[in-house]
Amino acid sequence: MKGVLLAGGTGSRLFPLTRITNKHLLPIGDRPMISYGIEALVTAGITELMVVTGGTHAGEFLRLLSNGREFGLDLLVYGYQERAGGIAEALGLAEHFADGEPVCVMLADNIFERTIAASVERFAEQGTGSRLLFTEMEDPSHLQHLGVPELDGDGRVVRIIEKPADPPSHYCVTGVYFYDATVFDIISTLEPSGRGELEITDVNNHFIEAGTMQYDVIGGFWGDAGESIDAYYEVNDFVRANGANR
Repeated sequence: MKGVLLAGGTGSRLFPLTRITNKHLLPIGDRPMISYGIEALVTAGITELMVVTGGTHAGEFLRLLSNGREFGLDLLVYGYQERAGGIAEALGLAEHFADGEPVCVMLADNIFERTIAASVERFAEQGTGSRLLFTEMEDPSHLQHLGVPELDGDGRVVRIIEKPADPPSHYCVTGVYFYDATVFDIISTLEPSGRGELEITDVNNHFIEAGTMQYDVIGGFWGDAGESIDAYYEVNDFVRANGANR
């Protein structure tokens, strides 16, 4: 299984902190944000990684990460997203890197208290289809700003709804996605959404409709450090006090 770490975007929600740098290079605790995503993948046994970024600060990732050896990687390659075309478009850049293997995709601004190793192992055993990582949210109003799964009476995912006014569950979709190689065929068929992007929710709903989606619920702290200034400082405070990927 190969890893794809998505570190693009304009970082507008963290402005002015992102005026002169990419948000994934901002500090969390005592190191750059992106290092936590790399650590999460490496500690789960994934040591071949593609970092996809964009914008005017892309070269800074090469300066920071170099060949990835310092971070425990056996192989590190880079992809460049020329415009803000969405998560699915960014993932599509990794098709040749994946070379037919399954991928674990992670948004580089997602920080987890606990390791994702168990989910990596379960998807390896699953073999085909897709697997998502959910977390339970205590604040229902927060779910209105996230992707939320609708579950049936047997606990199966019916669909993923983006930013629902009336959330159908207490779970949200975190920024970790597992896909087999067919994901790139699915991406090639997508049409841009109303905001002009290829949406990862459309990819996930495709696997759900095919009956090949499974999921895990991860406990402990989860934070999207790129969601807002307040969220960024909340993640910072948690990591400084408790660490991450334990």
